[in-house]
Amino acid sequence: MSQGITLSPSRQLKKRYRAEKRFKAYCIGALVLAMAFLVLFFTDMIRQGYSAFVQTEIEVEVTYNEDTVKFTNESVREEVSPLISRAFYRTIPRRVDANPELMGTTETRWLTATAHVDQYRKGYSDRLDPELKATLDRLDSEGRVSYGFNSGLFFSGDSKIPSNAGLWSAFVGSFYVMIVVLLVSFPIGVATAIYLEEFAPDNRFTQGIEININNLAAVPSILFGLLGLAIFINFFGVPRSSALAGGLTLSLMTLPVIIISTRAALKAVPQNIRQGAQAVGASRWQAIRDHVLPLSLPGILTGTIIGIAQAMGETAPLLLIGMIAYIPDAPTSMTEAATVLPAQIFTWSGMPEGAYVSLTAAGILVLLSLLITLNATAVILRNRFERRW
Repeated sequence: MSQGITLSPSRQLKKRYRAEKRFKAYCIGALVLAMAFLVLFFTDMIRQGYSAFVQTEIEVEVTYNEDTVKFTNESVREEVSPLISRAFYRTIPRRVDANPELMGTTETRWLTATAHVDQYRKGYSDRLDPELKATLDRLDSEGRVSYGFNSGLFFSGDSKIPSNAGLWSAFVGSFYVMIVVLLVSFPIGVATAIYLEEFAPDNRFTQGIEININNLAAVPSILFGLLGLAIFINFFGVPRSSALAGGLTLSLMTLPVIIISTRAALKAVPQNIRQGAQAVGASRWQAIRDHVLPLSLPGILTGTIIGIAQAMGETAPLLLIGMIAYIPDAPTSMTEAATVLPAQIFTWSGMPEGAYVSLTAAGILVLLSLLITLNATAVILRNRFERRW
């Protein structure tokens, strides 16, 4: 009767198992560290930016007359006027022009407070004149001071007055820029990918083009800004600081992403589809147009949306073509001076007033929300329409 033999792992095998456990621990540690940094980043942005979505408002009585605006009581005017943002006085002429019947009337309105008052009430600053502080406390006790949604953050343009600064002009500029990027990079990128994948011969010339396209996808974005400055502005004379110049510049950066993703989507369609279409009499282009392109469209759209999202978050190329300018009013055409969300955030980050800190963080949150929405859309389209062969 044979005795049972116990096989014990060798020393080398134990060493490999220990190495595998260490590697697994390193991977988990790296993942935890990355998540911790991400949570820290979002926590810090939310902590600094959430207060910018609300704004201190003060209830006052406004009389419209030839002097544009006066408060009904002289003592109230002297006390309240320093608490009200200067931006309010600039809106009165436009309001009276739009509603002439307001002249000679009095109405009660909630007006935006100055940035210093707003920062004091939010606990970011304790530097407020004692007399103004006493007036503010009295108005607060009377229920005439409150927080309101800061609609100006979304519907006002940039301003040197923090309480009146908003993202509207940057929204419009970003929209124009993305329209140009889509109209230029999508058809050129898809057409280039179709030619390289379906029609181009496999020779050194096409291989060189493919290598250059892959290399362009890794080029620092600021170099595309230099290229846009040299080609579109200096050579073709496109207006500097315009959405057209910015869109054309970002199109150069987006093209490689669209070409690479489109080629990958085309390559994922089995050859049987092409061969079957051609077997029943379709030409090569008909097979691609009627069968290959519809099947690869989800991958193409995914790559396009990701490329546009990447372009929307770029700042460096636009700095070189002048899209960092102060733009208080939204552009009405693609040739007017414009700015975009990342450039607006960059501008606010360099302002000396403390109120711009929360505005910068709020702008980052808005931009991140847009980028996450675009990327989520790309993922949803891919998961919903993708076909596995």
